[in-house]
Amino acid sequence: MKLLLINPNISDSVSELIAAEARASAPEGCEITVMTAPFGVAYIETRFEALIGAYATAQLAAEHHAGHDAVIVAAFGDPGLAALREVLPVPVLGLTESALASACLLGHRFSIVAISQRIQAWYREVVEWHGLQQRLASIRALDRPLASIGAVQADHGERLKALCEQVVAEDGAEVIILAGAPLAGLARSLRGQLPVPVVEGVSSAVRHAVSMVALQPGRARSGSFAPPPQKAHQGLPEAIARLLAAG
Repeated sequence: MKLLLINPNISDSVSELIAAEARASAPEGCEITVMTAPFGVAYIETRFEALIGAYATAQLAAEHHAGHDAVIVAAFGDPGLAALREVLPVPVLGLTESALASACLLGHRFSIVAISQRIQAWYREVVEWHGLQQRLASIRALDRPLASIGAVQADHGERLKALCEQVVAEDGAEVIILAGAPLAGLARSLRGQLPVPVVEGVSSAVRHAVSMVALQPGRARSGSFAPPPQKAHQGLPEAIARLLAAG
C-alpha cells in the first residue's frame, strides 16, 4: 500500500513532522510519500490562505496521485478535500475529517486545541460543515506568536498541555483533538498524561486511509461527488487538465 500525503503549506519542517508521524502510524509495508506545496504560505490560518493551499494541493495531487492507493490532505481544515474527491480515482482523506471521525468513536463531546487564535473561526466552520457542531465542546488555541512553525511543540509544549487540561476541566471535553500538522506526533507524546483520549490528524488520517483502501468502497459515478462534466477550459496546468478530461 502506498499513501500520498500533501502538505498544503510551504513549510518543509512541518512536512518532516508529517512524515515522521505518518511512518510511525502506518502498518508494516505501507509506503509513505510526503510532498510540500510549491507555493503558498508557511501555515494556514484564514479562509483565503486555505483557498491558496487547496489549489497547491490540487496541483500536486494531479501530478503525483498515480501509483498511490490513497491521498491525504495533510493540513487541518482539509483545504480542497471535497473537490479532490470529485476528480481523484482513489480515496481522499483530510486531517480534520479523520480526527473528527476518531474522536466520535471515542466519546460524545470533543474539544479542539489549535495553534493560533485566528484559526478558530475557520475550524469551527469546518466542524459545522461536517454537522458535528452539537458535539463540539470548545476550541482553544495558543495566544502567543509562533517563532517557528516547525518548532511549535518544542516552544509551546507546556502551554498546549495546559490547554488540553483546561478543555477537560472547564469545557467538558470527553476527547481532545490536537489540530494542525505542526502538532503531528504530539498525541503520541502526551499519551497517558491526560484524563481523556487524545487524537490528532496525521495518525488518524493514515489509519483511516488504510481502512478505506482495504474496504474497496468504489468511486462515485453519480451524485455530488461524481466527476465534473467535461467542458472547455484554458490556462490550467497539464496534470489538472488531464484529471478533468478523465472525468
